[in-house]
Amino acid sequence: MAVMVITGASSGIGRAVAEAALAAGWQVALLARRQSLLEEIAAGRDALAHGCDVTDPASVEAAFAATVARFGRIDVLFNNAGVFPKGGLIDEIPLEDWTNSVAVNLTGMFLCARAAFAQMRRQAPQGGRIINNGSIAATAPRPGSVCYSTTKHAITGLTRTLALDGRPFNIAAGQIDVGNARTELAARMETGVLQADGAIRTEPMMETADVARSVLHMASLPVGANVLQMTVMATNMPYVGRG
Repeated sequence: MAVMVITGASSGIGRAVAEAALAAGWQVALLARRQSLLEEIAAGRDALAHGCDVTDPASVEAAFAATVARFGRIDVLFNNAGVFPKGGLIDEIPLEDWTNSVAVNLTGMFLCARAAFAQMRRQAPQGGRIINNGSIAATAPRPGSVCYSTTKHAITGLTRTLALDGRPFNIAAGQIDVGNARTELAARMETGVLQADGAIRTEPMMETADVARSVLHMASLPVGANVLQMTVMATNMPYVGRG
């Protein structure tokens, strides 16, 4: 039975992927800061609920060690935990918003990918798959999104380097770029969000279950196949032609 680690598993896309993976028969390690929500998801299922702060190297190492102790190996990491700070121009945003965005969206993903890579190259049979949750902001940023967009651009570099460096160890790496999934982070899209022309408009949304199906497709591919980068988005959202 295959083992998946999911960060940011307590809500939103992370929870949707966790629910779908468990329903499909995966053994799942649920990582997030909100332990009580993880335990709610894990109750009565083949899952490990483990509190983890992805910005803390010791916390990440402990979570991955606990996963291996419970399940014996790691086949897939869905590297999902992230934050979306309040928007603003670069000279107006609080510096702590920048620092926190980098800590969670970039350093947190780096630390989790590092722990997964280390386990995957040493386990037998060797290998695994790392799926990073990127964003369409890595291609077409929104106005006032300098913190979020910059970190998501960096994730593309992380993904492609992992895909290259993982080849000798049968470690595949891919990225899913999500647009307008109905989560706590994206709720404001339905009430009105700033557009490039200065207008405030509501935007079409899609369900997190649609994203979960896409992640499971990536996760379930055979060793010889990989989705390097996938975009899944609300069909009519302003992405193609944004601006």
